[in-house]
Amino acid sequence: MPYWSMKDSYAKNSLTNPSKSQKMPETKSNTFTPYKKFIIVILAIVQFTVILDFMVLSPLGAILLKELSISAAQFSLVVSAYAFSAGAAGLLAAGFADKFDRKKLLLFFYVGFIFGTLLCGMAPNYHFLLIARVVTGVFGGVMSSISYAIITDLFAIQFRGRVMGFVQMAFASSQVIGIPLGLFLANMFNWHAPFQMIVGVSIVVAASIFFYMKPIDEHLKLQKQGNAFQHLTAIFSNTNYLKAFGATTLLASGGFMLMPFGSAYGVHNLGIDIEQLPYLYMATGVCMLVASPMIGKLSDKIGKYKMFIIGSVITSIMTLIYCNLAVTPLWIIIILNILLFVGITGRMISASALMTAVPEAQDRGAFMGVNASIQQIAGGMASIVAGLIVKETASGYLNNYGILGNVVIVAVILTTFLMYTLNKYVQDKQAQSTVTPAGSANEAV
Repeated sequence: MPYWSMKDSYAKNSLTNPSKSQKMPETKSNTFTPYKKFIIVILAIVQFTVILDFMVLSPLGAILLKELSISAAQFSLVVSAYAFSAGAAGLLAAGFADKFDRKKLLLFFYVGFIFGTLLCGMAPNYHFLLIARVVTGVFGGVMSSISYAIITDLFAIQFRGRVMGFVQMAFASSQVIGIPLGLFLANMFNWHAPFQMIVGVSIVVAASIFFYMKPIDEHLKLQKQGNAFQHLTAIFSNTNYLKAFGATTLLASGGFMLMPFGSAYGVHNLGIDIEQLPYLYMATGVCMLVASPMIGKLSDKIGKYKMFIIGSVITSIMTLIYCNLAVTPLWIIIILNILLFVGITGRMISASALMTAVPEAQDRGAFMGVNASIQQIAGGMASIVAGLIVKETASGYLNNYGILGNVVIVAVILTTFLMYTLNKYVQDKQAQSTVTPAGSANEAV
C-alpha cells in the first residue's frame, strides 16, 4: 500500500485498537511504487549535489591558491571549515529533527545549502569564501541524516540495502560527471562556475521536492513530552546508540585518513602523471556506478553484516597492498583502486543500511543527525591525524604511508566487532517487534 494512503487506515486502527497507536504505523510495502522510485531518485540527486559541492573544492585547489593568493594552510582551512561546521550543526539540529515533518526539514536545510553554495559562487576573496563554506556546511552537513531518516520511514529493512546502494551512487556520479564537468567550467569561465552550476541543479531539485514529495510526518504521532535538549540527552543515554556512534567514528576515520593524500601519493609515490589522475577517478567512478546497486542488492540477499565482513576483508587486503606500492603502471593502479573502492563501498552501503534499523521510530531524525555529525567530526580529526603520520619530503614523496595504511586496517578490524554487536541488537529487535513488515519474516539482517 502506498505511503500516502496509509494515514486513513492508521487512524481507523487507532480507534479500534488504541494500543496500535503507540507504534510507528507500518507504511512499508514489498514493492517499489512509482512514488517510492521518485523518492529514491530525488534523494540520490540531493546527495549528488551536496557531495559534489564538497568534493569539487579539492581539485579547484590549484586555481584557488593562485586566484585568491592564499597558502596551502589557508586552503586546508577552507576545506575543513565545511566538515567542522557540518558536525556542529548536526548536533545542534539533532534535538529538533524528530519534531517536524521530514519533508519540511529537508526543504529548509536544502534551501540553506543552496544559499551557502550561491555565496561560494559569488565569493570575491578568501575570507568571504571561508564564511560561505561555513554556511554551506551548516546546512549541507545535515542533508544525509534527513535523507536516511526518510529512507528508514518509507522502506522496510529488507529493501534498504538496495535503496542505499542506489542513493550512494551519488558519490560515484560526482567523480564521473560532477568533478570533470566542474573543472571544465572552471577552466572555461572561472572557479565560481562549478558552484553556480550546483545552485542551478539544486533549485530544480528543491522545486521537485516542494511539489511532488508527500509529507513525512507519521513519526510526530510518537513524540514524547520534553524539549529538544531532553530528547538529545536521551539519545546519548542509549547504550546501543552509543555503540552505533562508535562504529561510525571508526568507519569515518578509516575512510578520511587515506582521502586527503590520495592524489599526492598517486603522483609522487606511484608515478602517476598529474594529467592522468582524472582517468583514475573516472574509471573508479564508472565501476562504482555499476557496483553500488549490485552491492546493495546483495546485502539485502545475504545479510547486511555478512556484506560488511566481505567489504572489510577486501578493504583490508587492498589497503595493505595499495599503501605499500612503489612506482606502478597506471593500469595496475586503476585495478587496485577499483578493488579498494569495492571494499569501501561494500562496507559503507551495508553499514548505512544496518544503522537505519538501530534507532526507534521516534528517535530516527535525532539519531541520524548525531550520527552524521560524528561522521563529519571524526573525518576531520582523522585527516589531522593522517597529517601527523604522513611526512612529505622536499621532492613531494610521502613517507609513512604504509604506516597510515596499517592504522586504517586496525580501524577496519575494530569496526567489525562493533558492527557485530549492532547486528545482534537489530536481529533481536526485529524478532521482538510486534509490527513486522509484510514478507520480512525471514529477512537477513
